[in-house]
Amino acid sequence: MTKQIGFNLFEMNTVGHISHGLWVHPANTRHRFNDLDFWIEEAELLEAGLFDAVFLADVIGAYDGYRGGPETALREGVQIPSNDPLLVIPAMAAVTQHLAFAATFSTTYEPPFAFARRASTLDHLTKGRFGWNIVTSYLPNAARNFGLADEVGHDDRYEIAEEYLQVLYKLWEGSWDDDAVVQDREHRVYTDPSKVRAIDHVGPNYRVAGPHLTEPSRQRTPVLFQAGSSDRGREFAGKHAEGVFVGGRDLQVYRENVADIRRRAEAWGRRGSDIKTYASAVIVLGRDEDDAERKAAEFRRLSSAEGYLAHAGGGGIDLAAYPREALVMDILAAENKAGRDNTHSGRRQYEPTTTVGQALDAVTRFDRGPFFAQGNATQVADAIEGWVRETDLDGFNLRQFLTPGTAEDFVEYLVPELQRRGLYRTEYAESTFRERLYGPGQQRLFDRHPGAFYRGGAHLHDGAAVQRTSEPSEP
Repeated sequence: MTKQIGFNLFEMNTVGHISHGLWVHPANTRHRFNDLDFWIEEAELLEAGLFDAVFLADVIGAYDGYRGGPETALREGVQIPSNDPLLVIPAMAAVTQHLAFAATFSTTYEPPFAFARRASTLDHLTKGRFGWNIVTSYLPNAARNFGLADEVGHDDRYEIAEEYLQVLYKLWEGSWDDDAVVQDREHRVYTDPSKVRAIDHVGPNYRVAGPHLTEPSRQRTPVLFQAGSSDRGREFAGKHAEGVFVGGRDLQVYRENVADIRRRAEAWGRRGSDIKTYASAVIVLGRDEDDAERKAAEFRRLSSAEGYLAHAGGGGIDLAAYPREALVMDILAAENKAGRDNTHSGRRQYEPTTTVGQALDAVTRFDRGPFFAQGNATQVADAIEGWVRETDLDGFNLRQFLTPGTAEDFVEYLVPELQRRGLYRTEYAESTFRERLYGPGQQRLFDRHPGAFYRGGAHLHDGAAVQRTSEPSEP
């Protein structure tokens, strides 16, 4: 296998992202996430390890479904307290030259005009190293935080997101010409007004006059990521995304889902190769097998079942409220007899002999799924090489157990082995995030991307939109 594999560090501006309970590990520094030095040190480590990017997740609500409130999430540090992911990027960019930054921002509640300026500012400050993970918010608490009684319906969220992207493309790609900024000191003209235009967008959700307040950045539109797994989400990704986080239960399903996303891109007049596909990788590395197992055992010991239950949103039976030796089937039967709603629990099939302790232990398991590897560098590299060969994935988001330990082990043990096999870069060769995906020279969206539809001010006022094609584009 000859293609190089991309790796992003999966992060969040919070104490507890997805490895719940491990903030108490004596080698973990997650409690420093409010300290700017925490992010600076991480950026320097990742650049030294030649990572593609740091990928910053985000939520704009608390996990309050478990036990009817946010208390468990607060106590366990389940993505609360958390801070804005965008604000740490300039500091990380200041101490690096190549590391890219992808941040999550929701299209559901905040209007597009302000985000357009923030994103362009970050692309300027990072010299073209900014990417955006497009999400539609689902937490009921998030809806209440923005004045709504309940969450916006799934399909409605995607309708909003479609118009949101249309507004952003008009601002990023159509509002300013490349040569609008002339900086003519002699004639005292900074920007040529004839090369800047209002967008005057009027749609079902937004009215935006423009013009965009920020001059064109290196990429104009940041690199676009998306992670929706529903049919509507995958259709959205096929139209808009440049990087997609794919799901699946086994390697074959992942391969089918990768192919499906690329077919959808072709149906929108793009190429399958225009989309880079990623999955989450869970890796425990050690000097040898015994060292890796020692680390994994410590992670298992400190993981919090209640933290994972809170993250899952609650519903059904509260396993943590029962003795570990109790049988789950007996509890279900008793609660059903009492008339309590256990539909959520009913979706999970328990063997008759499953105890509460066994069920709770299963909640915290990280050593399952197609992309788990544990051992020394050779063993883990063998696994990763097999994953890519079997699925056609382009890269992985590396889950953290410890900060900075997970990334340090990756850089110290795994990077040299992957480099020896030709599967990992030995130096950075690109200047912008988009060039990292598509090669030197490709700083802007491809001409066939729907965002390019508005370049030069085209179609800003005629109400036209990019339509799905019936035939794939030429290879």
